[in-house]
Amino acid sequence: MAETNKVLVAAPPDGGWGWMIVASCFVVTICTRAVTRCISIFFVEFQMHFAQDYSKTAWIHSLVDCTTMLCAPLGSFIGNRLSCRFAVVLGGFMASMGLILSSFATSLENLYLSLGVLTGIGFALCYTPAIAMVGKYFCKRKSLAYGVAMSGSGIGTFILAPVVQHLIELYSWRGALLLLGGFVANLCVCGALMRPIAFKEEQLSGTLSADEENTYNKQQNDLNSKSACKPGQPIRTDCLNSCVFLQSLQEYSFFLMPDFMVLAVSILFLAYGCSVPFVYLVPYALNVGVSHQNSAFLMSILGVIGIIGNITFGWLTDRRCLKKYRYFCFLIAVGMDGLCCLLIPILQSFPLLVPFSVLYGYFDGAYVALLPVVTSDIVGTQYLSSALGVVFFLHAIPYLISPPIAGWLVDRKGTYTAAFMLSGFSMIFSSVLLVCAALIKKCFRTRSGSYSTNSDPKLQIWTNTGETEYCVAADQEPKPV
Repeated sequence: MAETNKVLVAAPPDGGWGWMIVASCFVVTICTRAVTRCISIFFVEFQMHFAQDYSKTAWIHSLVDCTTMLCAPLGSFIGNRLSCRFAVVLGGFMASMGLILSSFATSLENLYLSLGVLTGIGFALCYTPAIAMVGKYFCKRKSLAYGVAMSGSGIGTFILAPVVQHLIELYSWRGALLLLGGFVANLCVCGALMRPIAFKEEQLSGTLSADEENTYNKQQNDLNSKSACKPGQPIRTDCLNSCVFLQSLQEYSFFLMPDFMVLAVSILFLAYGCSVPFVYLVPYALNVGVSHQNSAFLMSILGVIGIIGNITFGWLTDRRCLKKYRYFCFLIAVGMDGLCCLLIPILQSFPLLVPFSVLYGYFDGAYVALLPVVTSDIVGTQYLSSALGVVFFLHAIPYLISPPIAGWLVDRKGTYTAAFMLSGFSMIFSSVLLVCAALIKKCFRTRSGSYSTNSDPKLQIWTNTGETEYCVAADQEPKPV
């Protein structure tokens, strides 16, 4: 046959250089998500220095989170079209420059642009490609790999929260931002380690059975006929545009999956609720009489317990008995976070806020680790990078409006009760929505695997950012071909 030089592999290698990818993603989550969380420690400093109210100051944290998620599809696009390595290196440079420029800010508007927009775009270019790379290198131990990689957010918060507080005391908030800019430059090193996945070339005809080879040929012929790009003919401009357009449509075909649409709607409510505690926990603790050091220590507790949630939930949901219940483990973690937020208004001392930090941090780490896994289970590895870009994009608007809305409620009511209650009910509603969708699907499902990502149940073609094609059996765990 004509296409005997295809690069064919059995499945993601589940190890090898993949663990270096996990380590790189671990550092990426420290430099992006942990640094974003620690910006809340600057909240009081910004408010006092620029003499602004809660609502205006909260826009800084909102813009960082919003821009990171809003530009997530841009990170996916650059990672797919060029390489994940290029995207992460470029993003690391932009994020570092944004933090350095923020140390020279003379107004909140300067911080909106440098810290909110420039740093947020840099984080976006790093975050999505790094997470997608882990999914390309792992299959059987995907939950564990993601648990370890995403635990960087927790351990980074645990270490950076007291360090940032100490840096502010020593060098003021300007010196602390300048040093954070140098630290975030390590993202460029992580990008250099993002080696594209490559496999041994094999002859397709010598690896697949006759039926599988015919199926593969039929799929390739259908693709060629649809794109009108015939082999051996000169490539015309209209033909090339048609191919690019069809490829772009195929990358986002997961929008037709009902499971993904339900997940997307639930994420809107989840994103609104989860950002408020990280922004207002420190100001709330200071408001009820907790010292500055203990308030920063609460953030450290959130971080270190989040590590345990990342790894333990990742390990547990990789077990055979729980692997098919990842979706339900995810929604339980989201619901428990919501319940924790409802209890904050009655916790008005440091000893009472410590249990909150423990519980909220644990379940926050759990759902953060399971979100890319659940997304991968729904759309498949082929669409993981694009789907993660959309998932993080959906976080953007809630991340943008939730802290200012919470700040407005604090300014109007004089207490934090309404802000935390709205956050808790939002996450509980997200969990209830997922439960209802699962029950409806179970009632109306007529056969297992209703929403398959591949029309052929026997053969699935995976593509690694346009560089490598490989075939696997379309099971939950692909078997070597």
